[in-house]
Amino acid sequence: MRQFDLAPLYRSTVGFDRLFSALDQFASTETAPSYPPYNIERTGENAYRITVAVAGFTDEDLSIEVRENALTLRGERKGEAEKRAEFLHQGIAARAFERRFQLADHVQVTGAVLENGLLHVDLVREVPEAKKPRRIEIASGRRPAAPVIEGQVSEGDRRAA
Repeated sequence: MRQFDLAPLYRSTVGFDRLFSALDQFASTETAPSYPPYNIERTGENAYRITVAVAGFTDEDLSIEVRENALTLRGERKGEAEKRAEFLHQGIAARAFERRFQLADHVQVTGAVLENGLLHVDLVREVPEAKKPRRIEIASGRRPAAPVIEGQVSEGDRRAA
């Protein structure tokens, strides 16, 4: 695999540290972990779902943690020692795992459910009003005319003016 040196970009940019760190991490990863398998789907305009195949794990065996912009899913089967059996073939993986997902800014985890051996983690992107684009009206270069006040003027007011 070809290696890229991103050091010159670090010197000439400000505020893109996370982007370049992610690129470095992506470039340095030779083999991505493949266990457990997962899907990422869009369920709405700003809604997403991560589905992870966790056959054999219970909700007590799983943990979900969100820290900064990283979602971490961990699984470790508890009580394996009591359930030891002599397997003739073991095709269902029961090993511990840790799977990390980088979340974009303003993406929040709204819930998780374990159903039929699949862990569903629901996400939603909620951009604050201050970060949303807004339209700015452009004023013309002309000065607005003096406001016209409508009303009746009495003779006394005209003489005083």
